[in-house]
Amino acid sequence: MHITLKNPLDMHLHLRDDLILQAVVPFSARSFVGGVIMPNLAPPITSLNAAIAYRQRIQAVLDSARGNASTSDDLRFVPFCALYITDTLTPKELESCAKEGFRLLKLYPKGATTNSDYGVAEVISPNMRRLFSAAQEFGMIVCIHGESAGFSLEREHQFGLVFEELARSYPHLKIIIEHMSDRRTIPLLESYENLYATLTLHHITMHLDNVVGGQLCCHHFCKPVLKTPQDTQALLELALQAHKKVSFGSDSAPHTLESKLNGAAGIFSAPCLLPQLAELFETYGALENLQAFVSDNAMRIYDVFAWCDEMRPYQHSPKEITLKKVDSFIPEAIYLAESKRNDTTLIPLKAGKKVSWQEI
Repeated sequence: MHITLKNPLDMHLHLRDDLILQAVVPFSARSFVGGVIMPNLAPPITSLNAAIAYRQRIQAVLDSARGNASTSDDLRFVPFCALYITDTLTPKELESCAKEGFRLLKLYPKGATTNSDYGVAEVISPNMRRLFSAAQEFGMIVCIHGESAGFSLEREHQFGLVFEELARSYPHLKIIIEHMSDRRTIPLLESYENLYATLTLHHITMHLDNVVGGQLCCHHFCKPVLKTPQDTQALLELALQAHKKVSFGSDSAPHTLESKLNGAAGIFSAPCLLPQLAELFETYGALENLQAFVSDNAMRIYDVFAWCDEMRPYQHSPKEITLKKVDSFIPEAIYLAESKRNDTTLIPLKAGKKVSWQEI
């Protein structure tokens, strides 16, 4: 059995920088035609110049990977670099970004997740309202890590009031609920035309017991945290039907083993995403919906052909990824250096496990 996916996209992806960037980029480039690249580096991507420089670093790694790749590898990949929203960001900077093809903004509530200390202290403030108004005017898309500062299992639900206020106040601004994790958020998608969401592999397949139900598993710890089996099932159903308001975003977030053992939040899933998704969708008899979930919905929601020059050739000549129903294995580890120390090792999601599909 085979399935061919046209222009698969990962609409929430952490590539980091330096050695980690070099190690993880090829995984995403082999499997996807493009992805939304998160800006929470240290320091974060807070200006047009920083975004241009980061995209150049990613392109340099891609060029190097292509030079070392086998002839069968198609490593064409378009990074959609998002700009990190801060309290000091100005409408003028947004206008400059939009003109240069950087249409994606990322909002982190201050302190909500990895490298969010530069984030926004008050989302509904006069300055933020000016930014949202400008973003709406310039046709930008705001991707939001939607969590309050409350109890961890309630943070996304509590943030729902902010999503509602933004959706009502800026009806022509596309707002993405990033890595949706709580089933109580789903009705917002139905209530507001301009609200959309990304779904991760881990939030549609795992729940809190996968973190703390037996021995503590640091590799399954992420933010927003995995929640109840009922939440997982509700989100899985959205993915399996390729609901028109959702698209795939892995939130693949590499941390070294040393950082994970010290409590870093993030799941590194990039090494084997499409085979696991194919296995999941086949299990539930929904393989025919995988194309919409990993590509078609995102193409429509983000309208990338309209504003991204690098993507336009793929409209008529798509990048195709073929998967075959044959067993493969997820790598046990990815090493950043010859010395296999905790601070040079990345552990992928479900490391060493067998998957019944393989990219060919």
